[in-house]
Amino acid sequence: MYNETIRLAKEGVDWNAIPDRVADDADLVKNTTQRVVAKALGAMENYYEYDDFGQPSHTKDGAYPLRSNYEEGYNLSLTDDGNVAFRISAKPYNHVKGVLEGSDAHLDVLKTALESDDWKIGTAEALFHNDTPELHVNVTNTEQTVRDKQNSRTVVGVDVNEDNVALTALSEDGVEDTLVIDFPEIKFERHRYFTMRKRVQNAGKDGIHNTLEGREERFVRDRLHKVSRHIVEWSQQFETPCIVFEDLKEMRDSIDYGTRMNRRLHHLPFRALQYYTSYKAAFEGVPTAWIDPAYTSQRCPMCGHTERANRNKKAVQMQVLRASRPQRPRCKRQYRRERREET
Repeated sequence: MYNETIRLAKEGVDWNAIPDRVADDADLVKNTTQRVVAKALGAMENYYEYDDFGQPSHTKDGAYPLRSNYEEGYNLSLTDDGNVAFRISAKPYNHVKGVLEGSDAHLDVLKTALESDDWKIGTAEALFHNDTPELHVNVTNTEQTVRDKQNSRTVVGVDVNEDNVALTALSEDGVEDTLVIDFPEIKFERHRYFTMRKRVQNAGKDGIHNTLEGREERFVRDRLHKVSRHIVEWSQQFETPCIVFEDLKEMRDSIDYGTRMNRRLHHLPFRALQYYTSYKAAFEGVPTAWIDPAYTSQRCPMCGHTERANRNKKAVQMQVLRASRPQRPRCKRQYRRERREET
């Protein structure tokens, strides 16, 4: 259907007539046909908009993402045990049903959208990614808008570590405040559950293994929700804040410090904590951003000067030359973190 739409558009067929021509030969429900055709025509529109660059192909192989509108081509509902059930109606009288699985963070947002009138569930795409079936659902909070991050006057830097998260609020006047929120219990509980799972796995008790894994996930998720809520609440005390994270998505690919250390570092909940904080901040209209983490511990936040001497374990000590008067001695900026354990 996608290929046929592109082919007809290339041949100069009136775009308004294409949906009906394609629908006559399609064996899908009307809504699904409309969404696929709309995406194909959107690809052609982008092609013309960008000066005829990147013309879409009409000879694509393999399965194409199945697009549909909520409560027309697909539906979602909450089950009695708290799961999200789906029903996809690609073909007439031929439904595909099941329960969604995925990250707890994404499922939490989807459950909130299903239960709240402030959210709108939109178009979804069913597709295969690395031979795994996935359902991508668009959800929008209709009552809240997020301020443009360029209009922020305070940057709140978030540094996620193995057993704590360090926060620094920076404005044009310098560092406004700092805070470290400890969560050593996550590291402790993960190691404890790992040990228990290893024992029951060696004993061949897979059922108990899955139960322990579920308990660990619920514990970690609960703690991360509390920490992320604290981060957003602390940030809101400053003038028009923007919460900034380090972009660590490629970090795990470069980790190789031995089996034990690799396991500890791979269990760092940095991505989940960033996501929880990001969507909680969006609920409050606070923007978020991601930056390259390279040299952030050595770079002065006020002038950008970078050197190893700027890094200190007990305090972040900034020794920088004044750019306007290089002959003057180095000025020292020293920022200490307040430590507080989140409970």
